[in-house]
Amino acid sequence: MLEVAVIGLRWLQYSGAVVLLGAPLFLLYSFRGVEAPRFGWVKPTLVMAALVVAVGSLAALVAQTAVMAGSLSEAVKPASLSFMVTGTALGMAMVARAIVAMVGLVAVIALKPGRATWLITVASGLIINASFAWTGHGAATEGPGGLLHLVSDIIHAVAAALWLGALAALTIQLLRRAAPDSPAIHRVLHSFAGLGTLAVVLLVLTGLVNSWFLISPARVGDLGASLYGQLLITKLVLFTLMLAMAAVNRFRLTPMLGSVLAKGDDPRQALQRLRRSVVAETLVGGLLLAVVAAMGTLAPPSAM
Repeated sequence: MLEVAVIGLRWLQYSGAVVLLGAPLFLLYSFRGVEAPRFGWVKPTLVMAALVVAVGSLAALVAQTAVMAGSLSEAVKPASLSFMVTGTALGMAMVARAIVAMVGLVAVIALKPGRATWLITVASGLIINASFAWTGHGAATEGPGGLLHLVSDIIHAVAAALWLGALAALTIQLLRRAAPDSPAIHRVLHSFAGLGTLAVVLLVLTGLVNSWFLISPARVGDLGASLYGQLLITKLVLFTLMLAMAAVNRFRLTPMLGSVLAKGDDPRQALQRLRRSVVAETLVGGLLLAVVAAMGTLAPPSAM
């Protein structure tokens, strides 16, 4: 039961972290020149994301301590928590993550929505996403390749947040009760194409590096023999599915919306198709994060 709680809390932290970084960066990059008041959903969304990360990190600290100590009653003892926080990189990373999330939360609440607030939130999101390397497998590699694996894992987490956080922001914008600004949505999708492509390239390259350390080429043939390997295969299938959906959005649905707007026709049907596709891609992304959360609690083939 405790292991399930650890996985669930990891998923919550991942979900909050990608929104905290990806959503404001997406707004800064894609909605340049658009007035902040048009994005009334941004502040409550970032507040919720920061709270999820802060509370989830502290709860995960207790849950992980309980797993190591053998019971929840032992985990809540000051001595157990103190050892976890001061004696392990895992505990330090969780506490640091909670503190940075609270700093981001205060900034979002205290400052007016706008560029300065979003930049502070992006900085918080960068630190938080980077910290996952110390609560996963990224910091476990020893020897000459340790630094390369750590840096690769950090870049992998940040690239994932760029993609998934932007998807979350776009989904919220498309699902708002008020009719979305069709020309603005079309411009956003075009402007995000470059950043989205960069995120995908980084994910593929760092994924290959991480797999080299966690699996090694000699064990690829036995990948399906372990639960970690089965989850990795599932992750790759979901990633490929997201790539296919993103390609449909970029090369079919977005040009279709542009064509409708150019002709002066009613864009509602084109927007509806785009909305369904983006929501589906976001849901697959959430499922992928759940798989990653489970993988982070398992020993990779290289450790066996």
